[in-house]
Amino acid sequence: MIKTVLVTGASGQLGKCFQKLAVREEGIDWIFMDSSELDITSNRDLNDFFKSKRIDYCINCAAYTNVEKAESDQEKAFIINAEAVKNLAEICNRNDAVLIHFSTDYVFDGTSKIPYSETDHTNPINVYGASKLKGENYIRDILTDYFVFRTSWLYSEFGHNFFNTILNKAEEKATLNITTAQTGTPTNANHLAQLVLMLIKEKNTNFGLYHFSNSGETSWYGFTNEILKVSGNLNNVQLNKDNSYKTIAARPAYSVLDKTKLLEVLKTPIQPWEDAVRELYKSEIQN
Repeated sequence: MIKTVLVTGASGQLGKCFQKLAVREEGIDWIFMDSSELDITSNRDLNDFFKSKRIDYCINCAAYTNVEKAESDQEKAFIINAEAVKNLAEICNRNDAVLIHFSTDYVFDGTSKIPYSETDHTNPINVYGASKLKGENYIRDILTDYFVFRTSWLYSEFGHNFFNTILNKAEEKATLNITTAQTGTPTNANHLAQLVLMLIKEKNTNFGLYHFSNSGETSWYGFTNEILKVSGNLNNVQLNKDNSYKTIAARPAYSVLDKTKLLEVLKTPIQPWEDAVRELYKSEIQN
């Protein structure tokens, strides 16, 4: 039986990764909606839409992701990352749809010295992290059939992200001052989309909260160095370490995610972050 899968926030980078998968994936009826087509902050719009379609899975890629701007735009961040997520959870609950949602490593304060597990205490230190945590909590309060994936440092060939920014700067032969003060794990958004697709195809019911990123850890400086290396631009820019990079929003100094639960329960392979960067550049950018 063909499953109907709704993807909200379809014009963002993760949504576009799902669109790329859908082109070559048979057996699923995909519905891609961006915010202009389906406003998830509106209960009326959601109710009307779910009445018109039988939805088996709702993949929510809609999010307020500007960490810096969220500090001065707190109301909007919470509306999109929390209240709209509550709306989706309630509509999925009423219509027996599985909700698949994405959260962030920024729900943690970064004081740990070892990777964070799903059961570790959350303590966001910026508005973005707090808004995403509230969205998580709504889902867990309302639903039993859901997947929430906390992820970190997402990048892809689509849209505005760190990977594309560094490649663009390399073309300009710019001087780059990149922080070493934050440690985390870059995540190829295509790999996250592939994981979700696998769960849907397998009709996996090991619902709950999971951590997903590529494996290993690095700083933003290390991430930059790897992007420049795989793209052959290491000698084309001046790359400097910056230990005092100033941001409006506080950032966790350490936010590596422990993927033990995902490996043991969902049994999915996880690629090292360096290999994932190389794979994306070779398979997508060069083409």
